[in-house]
Amino acid sequence: MMSSTPIHLQLPASILSHQKQNLFPRTSLKLRKIRTRRAPMSTDRSRPRWRCSAAENKTIQKLQKQTNRRRIDDLVDPVGFLARLGIVDKSFAQFLRDRHKILKDRKSAIALRFLGTQEAAAGYELLGMHRHRQHRVDFMEWAPGSRYCSIVGDFNGWSPTENCAKEGHYGHDDFGYWFVILEDILRIGADEDEYYFQEYNYTDDYDQGDNGVDVEEILKRIDDEYWEPGEDRFTKSRFEVAAKLYEQMFGPNGPQSEEELGEMPDAETRYKEWKAQHKDDPPSNLPPLDVIDDGKEHDFTDIIVDPVWREKFRKKKPPTPYWIEMRKGRKEWLKKYIPAIPHGTKYRVYFNTPGGALERVPAWATYVLPDEEGKQAYAVHWEPSPEYVYKWTHDRPKVPQSLRIYECHVGISGAEQKITSFREFTAKTLPHIKKAGYNVIQLIGVVEHKDYSSVGYKVTNYFAVSSRLGTPDDFKHLVDEAHGLGLLVFLDIVHSYAAADEMVGLQLFDGTNDCYFHTGKRGHHKYWGTRMFKYDDVDVLHFLLSNLKWWVMEYQVDGFQFHSLASMIYTHNGFTTFTGQMEEYCNQYIDKDALLYLILANEMLHELHPGIITIAEDASFYPGLCEPTNQGGLGFNYCVNLSVPEMWIWLLDSVPDHQWSMEKIVSVLTFNQQNIDKMLIYAENHNQSISGGRSLAEVLLGNTTTMHGDSKDLVSRGMSLHKMIRLLSFTMTGKAYLNFMGNEFGHPDKVEFPMASNGYSFSFANRKWDLLNDSKSLHSQLFNFDKDMINLDEIEGMLSRSLPKIHHVNDKNMVICVRRGSFIFLFNFHPENIYESYSIGVEEAGEYELILHTDDSNYGGCKQITDGFNLQRTSNKRVDGFGCSLNVPLPARSAQVYKLTRILRV
Repeated sequence: MMSSTPIHLQLPASILSHQKQNLFPRTSLKLRKIRTRRAPMSTDRSRPRWRCSAAENKTIQKLQKQTNRRRIDDLVDPVGFLARLGIVDKSFAQFLRDRHKILKDRKSAIALRFLGTQEAAAGYELLGMHRHRQHRVDFMEWAPGSRYCSIVGDFNGWSPTENCAKEGHYGHDDFGYWFVILEDILRIGADEDEYYFQEYNYTDDYDQGDNGVDVEEILKRIDDEYWEPGEDRFTKSRFEVAAKLYEQMFGPNGPQSEEELGEMPDAETRYKEWKAQHKDDPPSNLPPLDVIDDGKEHDFTDIIVDPVWREKFRKKKPPTPYWIEMRKGRKEWLKKYIPAIPHGTKYRVYFNTPGGALERVPAWATYVLPDEEGKQAYAVHWEPSPEYVYKWTHDRPKVPQSLRIYECHVGISGAEQKITSFREFTAKTLPHIKKAGYNVIQLIGVVEHKDYSSVGYKVTNYFAVSSRLGTPDDFKHLVDEAHGLGLLVFLDIVHSYAAADEMVGLQLFDGTNDCYFHTGKRGHHKYWGTRMFKYDDVDVLHFLLSNLKWWVMEYQVDGFQFHSLASMIYTHNGFTTFTGQMEEYCNQYIDKDALLYLILANEMLHELHPGIITIAEDASFYPGLCEPTNQGGLGFNYCVNLSVPEMWIWLLDSVPDHQWSMEKIVSVLTFNQQNIDKMLIYAENHNQSISGGRSLAEVLLGNTTTMHGDSKDLVSRGMSLHKMIRLLSFTMTGKAYLNFMGNEFGHPDKVEFPMASNGYSFSFANRKWDLLNDSKSLHSQLFNFDKDMINLDEIEGMLSRSLPKIHHVNDKNMVICVRRGSFIFLFNFHPENIYESYSIGVEEAGEYELILHTDDSNYGGCKQITDGFNLQRTSNKRVDGFGCSLNVPLPARSAQVYKLTRILRV
């Protein structure tokens, strides 16, 4: 055994690792005396057992890993949310357990390739076009079915052979990723860089490094100003000591056989011999080091540094300023090199496939011009000069307690008959949204799409903003200004299907039918003509997860609404009748891989940015949408009740006013009561205005610009119901409410995008903001009401304080009463009956103040309630199961909001 006496050795740090591997091959192990459990038949109670400390340490580490794994598993319950929601279904519970097993396997497969979900979501850092610091541009693309890859564009005359992925230069890997290097062109007469480490800070401040100082001069300054005498010895000749040791042990004068080598003495003896040989060495500025085996539970000797020298070393900062000074700025770079692919250059990726040659728009392109002037689409290299790179000026706003979402389409947001740009939306529409009291904008149609009439839902290029609306920097400016106004920015993201377009989209991207999408019927949407992603493929997950992270990191987006989840969750794409039976959520029509993707997406996003908001748009109300992923849920923050807007349109179109059932209205509004706090409700969204339908204002009011005097009753009915429907929907939502752009002031026209059927007209692809110019118009009155309704949450915090509770529903009287904290909401939908004193039970005795009334003259009402009824005091009459009640006047087709202002003791 090795002696436990401390051994002191003064050697440079650069050779210690060499010594440990070669000079102490067997003597470095420390055997520790460990008392273990005796064997049952042992009779020698005093005999200790010996075990190598390395083996013991590995055993302890293994047990710790197993314990940590068990602790993590204890936090995960694949069926945890079932008990909370009171769901008892063995088949669905087993489905969740099986899904969790597949999820663990999927995460393992991702970890083998990308080391984790966050790394798998960072593909945009490598794929696509990226400026390299050493005067070049790197391009990477995934095309497993291709046999050859190159970049063609204006910069090389669209040559398919000039800039290709070359063998021996990491041109192609086993997973189908192609790598192309575009070298910057050295100007005539300029010399190549002498040092490989000489970089160009092309993406930093444009003037940094443009001081003209020569590299040789900077290196000399480092020697003179930074290194102390002797410190830089081994930076100049790193292998000097190692070479001498090797020659001494294995060189011509060293032992040539094991017999000549003899028995190697222990470390202490070797140290004493070395000390005697170097006793006359001159003093050195190198750090004094002690090597000591202190008996700790590891097999390596510790290096104990002299405390004085260690403190001196810690205070010594690395020569970062010198290194930065070595880098050249953009000015110096442009003097010496011509960019391989200049900013604004048009390009495509060229593939040679078994089916022939193809040119495609890169899947990771960040700026795309689809079919401009009838020509084939192409990508645009977006690399503005550093002095023109967008610089963010505002931080993300704090996530509010409740969300008041303003859904908008930038292209139709202007008053003119054209496509409105990001810049115009920022200047004109954002101030209106702020004035209206909303705190979130949700944008649709932002991601690049070829077909404008698709509203942006047939996405072709997932990493590019729509070129019709502006440049990437224009969109950054929009988001930045929205943040400056305190508005969060959400995107309506479409990962449930993709456009079936070959020239600009992902269809047959590498010549094969199964690159991004399923083959056969499963790869096609049954009714929309779109393609369905292959969610079980690790590389497809890499693409989709990276796309989500890209919008958060590059454009500072604050959240996502996942569009049309039923299209991806079910192989029948959601086009079936749902009865609510649990079997419908775990049968053979369920795409488990799509569910796993949603889980991975939510986990990745919430780990990336704790304040991120995700909203599920699912007409089928899949169980567990808003439950935590470690409890078997999908992890969304909110889910949308799509039944509410459909109910309102159905009632207005098909049921006479006096036949409306208050019970049915309430049942739709309170559907999925378990998730009421995470339920997002709206009276109408873009579907009612854009997707071939009509808005509430169009149904209720028609074209207000052509009305005559005999339309007074029609206007009165339309105005009343428009306000009541919005107020009841707003009252019954959870902590999130949504309104589509223009509907807050009763936009009179439908939205119709230019298409062949209308002669590509823009007459209905805009918003008539001029209707608000007249302060006495019905549209201004509707806007005033909507603004005051939104202020119930902005000022009073109504949505965030408590949840709605319905305690009075009377079908005969057509009256609904809702309590929400200290607020009482009363709705009289009867078209004729006026109740001069209607009794409503209340929980708290006191005085209630009328703070909002749909019949107010400021909102276009008749003001049937006089000022003397603005303050109501409770009586001791027992109503609706409460010990006190309010007696209030209820005009026909009107709604009122009361607030408890003073509590009285009974």
